[in-house]
Amino acid sequence: MSQQFKQAALAYHSDPTPGKISVELTKPAETQDDLALAYSPGVAEPCREIAKDADAAYSYTGKGNLVAVVSNGTAVLGLGNLGALASKPVMEGKALLFKRFAGINSIDIEVDTEDAGEFIDTVARIAETFGGINLEDIKAPECFEIEAALIERCNIPVFHDDQHGTAIVTAAGMLNALEIQGKRLEDAVIACLGAGAAAIACMRLLVSLGARKENIFMLDRRGVIYAGREGVNVYKAEFANHTEKRSMSDAVRGADVFVGLSGANLLSAEMLASMADRPVVFACSNPDPEIKPELALATRDDVIMATGRSDYPNQVNNVLGFPFIFRGALDVRASKINEHMKIAAVNALMALAREEVPDSVLQACNVDSLTFGPDYIIPKPVDPRLLDRLAPAVARAACDSGVARLALPQQYARTA
Repeated sequence: MSQQFKQAALAYHSDPTPGKISVELTKPAETQDDLALAYSPGVAEPCREIAKDADAAYSYTGKGNLVAVVSNGTAVLGLGNLGALASKPVMEGKALLFKRFAGINSIDIEVDTEDAGEFIDTVARIAETFGGINLEDIKAPECFEIEAALIERCNIPVFHDDQHGTAIVTAAGMLNALEIQGKRLEDAVIACLGAGAAAIACMRLLVSLGARKENIFMLDRRGVIYAGREGVNVYKAEFANHTEKRSMSDAVRGADVFVGLSGANLLSAEMLASMADRPVVFACSNPDPEIKPELALATRDDVIMATGRSDYPNQVNNVLGFPFIFRGALDVRASKINEHMKIAAVNALMALAREEVPDSVLQACNVDSLTFGPDYIIPKPVDPRLLDRLAPAVARAACDSGVARLALPQQYARTA
């Protein structure tokens, strides 16, 4: 990252007003009558209605279109445990993306504790304020415990985007890439470098979509996670395989798929060369991938590559998912975001990548064409059709799976 870019980033966040989000009024507040309605004595009327029926909060307050972005800063981007306050720019950024892409109001909340129980209690006690909760940048394995407990205790959607957002976008691109390569997920041998929140969620979702656990070889810093290995937590143990493979070279040799959610330059050219014919490589470490696309393509001309970067084709970007997933969930007042809704989002993303790309997207990406194929397996984040495709699909899945508390909105029903 150049010094010029660093200064531009700091200036963006500080000038002319510090931060990236603000509060706007939705009602007039100019006259004495306005103020009488907005606050005392008029505000008493909606208070009484909500006291009689909690669901009235959706009619008289902004709860139904408000998401909290919550973190304790223990796993900030690729920067590690920076603490709650240092995570605030990232959480404000997430709030910005909610508003920009899905019209969802969002507020960031940084909880200053590394104790999972304290974090859970804090968030659970304020959850009624919001229509949904987006958990962010919380280290594993605590993030699994935190999300599971909050889903149990809250009656609104709780979604850890580092897990499920990454998994949804990865799965959509993976399924499209495998089809282009003439392979099936059910048969694919997968080497997964990384065993944190995102990696485990990715593999769980791929299993839901048809991958076989016996074909998945997950690696952490100590190598392959195999059955009987000591010091493996309960979440990693879910993917402990009965295998003689021990090293990364062992896991990658003959694999159809490599998924990297780990660190820079860990997949060598020799390892890539040892993979099966027509491999798929998702090297998603940011800012530097597990293998640079230039090296990968120089090593093999039959590989399909995806990274987490915007300056290469096939960017695995969570903004392709979470704004629209929450939009659909909020619009049917879903009590949770379940597996049916995640799979619906995967299918909608897959389908959109196969459609003709409008000129507005080409212009925004500064390219002449984008066509479904090795260099275009997932949509671009600037594609305005994402909202129209994903939100209705997620809302419909919520209704079909019984977690929606409202009927499908009329505008969504028309897209069925």
